[in-house]
Amino acid sequence: MAHPLTPEIEALKSSLEHKGVKYALASYVDIHGMGKAKMVPLAHLGQMMAGSELFTGAALDGVPQEISDEEVAAMPDPASATVLPWKPEVAWFASDLYLKGQPFEACCRTILKQMLAKAAAMGFTFNLGIETEFFMLKENADGSFGPVSDRDHLAKPCYDLPSLLDNAPWLSELVEYMNQLGWDVYSFDHEDANGQFETDFAYSDALTMADRLTFFRLMVKEIARKYGYFASFMPKPFGDRTGSGAHYNMSLADIQTGQNLFEDPDDPRGCKLSKLGYQFIAGVLRHAKAICAVTCPTVNSYKRLLRQGSMSGFTWAPVYICYGNNNRTNMLRIPLAGGRVECRAADIATNPYLGAAMILAAGLEGIAEGIDPGDPHTENMYNYSLADLQAMGIDMLPRTLQEAIDAFEADSLSQAVMGPLMYQTYIDFRRREWEEYHTHISDWEIKRYLKFF
Repeated sequence: MAHPLTPEIEALKSSLEHKGVKYALASYVDIHGMGKAKMVPLAHLGQMMAGSELFTGAALDGVPQEISDEEVAAMPDPASATVLPWKPEVAWFASDLYLKGQPFEACCRTILKQMLAKAAAMGFTFNLGIETEFFMLKENADGSFGPVSDRDHLAKPCYDLPSLLDNAPWLSELVEYMNQLGWDVYSFDHEDANGQFETDFAYSDALTMADRLTFFRLMVKEIARKYGYFASFMPKPFGDRTGSGAHYNMSLADIQTGQNLFEDPDDPRGCKLSKLGYQFIAGVLRHAKAICAVTCPTVNSYKRLLRQGSMSGFTWAPVYICYGNNNRTNMLRIPLAGGRVECRAADIATNPYLGAAMILAAGLEGIAEGIDPGDPHTENMYNYSLADLQAMGIDMLPRTLQEAIDAFEADSLSQAVMGPLMYQTYIDFRRREWEEYHTHISDWEIKRYLKFF
């Protein structure tokens, strides 16, 4: 039996029917930021929008429920309706999870919305742009994998034109789809590792951006499959090449006027950033280690956060908890134009809902307490010795997932943002991941030690 439609849902249903949509997806993310969904014929859109699609959380990896718990319901956000460009008979909806008619406390999207509500109560809109770096690869007959183009073999392949042109068919399809969705792609290129690419598109409010990154990863993987390739969002698949970041470009705007509150052309420090922006930075630096556990969520993430190690000389990923102007060796960078703050630590495996919630909470704390981060670093931070950095009072980001989770657990901000259930779930899950990795015997160990002694 169809659910009675409100005028708004009736209009949405009619619009989707006009576009040729036959099915709707009620989609949400697990602890990893990976999409889960049920599909509903469009005739039943009304009941889907009212929460008809139920999920057994205990059947999923990272939705903290017991087998005996009541099912969670996906409550789709009508504003997020997105027709799949590669399968236009299907529309995707980002959804919040509900339990017993109330928001489920461990829903990633709800956690971000709660923090956005706190920002709104302070008069702010949180705007976010995420730079999407990823690998497009193909599997070889011998089981190995590598770049799509046979010309993509340079030791320093960044911005390589022949490799870019060789990848043009799938890249142009991706960009066409992104623009079809209204994302306004303004640049894309071959990045600093073989087989690595980046797309840059317009910023939006943080909730919309988190929804878009979730959809983006799905879309890239589907396009890759069509061409016989696979897309990797592993932060660092090659030990001798740079890893894939997901730089968070952030600003706060006045909730009434939309004015960017991070802009100040008369900034005495020369970064064109306002006092509010500096306070935001100070809060993020204060909680950087705990934030890192969420923006860099895997064992592999910390093989990207190295001082040196790639064939290009530097990894281009930050390792020090500091900020600067248009200087890519700091965790936080203020681009030349000013008016925004870029967190360079985040990688492409990030759960954007949880990552954005943590970093926003830290920034708001800095504003509420009026703290100052000190002067910016304009120099190459990699050129300092550890003793120099220690003398300057500059600490390092966590070196391993274990260190990051220790910091996350010890920081009171983590539970305040996540809530007790997701806080403990996140700690327990990541600690298990670290233990599984730590007890695994790697090929490196066998080669080094099996016949060594």
